[in-house]
Amino acid sequence: MSVQKTNLVLIGMAGAGKSTVGPLLAQILSYGFVDVDDLIEADQQQPLQNLVDHHGPAWFRLLEERIILGLDLRRHVIATGGSAVYGAAAMKHLQQGGLVVFLDVPLPVLEARVGDVANRGLAREEGQSFGHLFAERQPLYRKYADIRIECAGMTLAQICDAIIEACPR
Repeated sequence: MSVQKTNLVLIGMAGAGKSTVGPLLAQILSYGFVDVDDLIEADQQQPLQNLVDHHGPAWFRLLEERIILGLDLRRHVIATGGSAVYGAAAMKHLQQGGLVVFLDVPLPVLEARVGDVANRGLAREEGQSFGHLFAERQPLYRKYADIRIECAGMTLAQICDAIIEACPR
């Protein structure tokens, strides 16, 4: 990776494995690990679902963008929230300091992993299905990704290996 781009930024839907792959990848690379969802909960001292329920998805996305814009990290794996791609300024900030890796997982696998979307802390409009959210976000993930990893059928170790292999040297 280049000197300026020392971070690996994981993007993808809820259930894609960002918060699971991230710590393992960080350990393999001897990097730090940051989960943006954890930073949001610590900043607001509330679970994500409470924040979305009480303030709405638009407010939540602005909060997420503010938290991301406040990051100044080197040699970290950063797991973003699934809605980070709605914030153009946040994504530009992340791209300046890192390679953006899209963990691409098929919708049926995501639905099985996520389960009840009502309690997942998803920044979605009332009544919006997970499938609709998936369709809405896919073009954004592809737009911002430097690297796309098709994760279907892969183990955590295989996903980490694929990410490392895909990184420019």
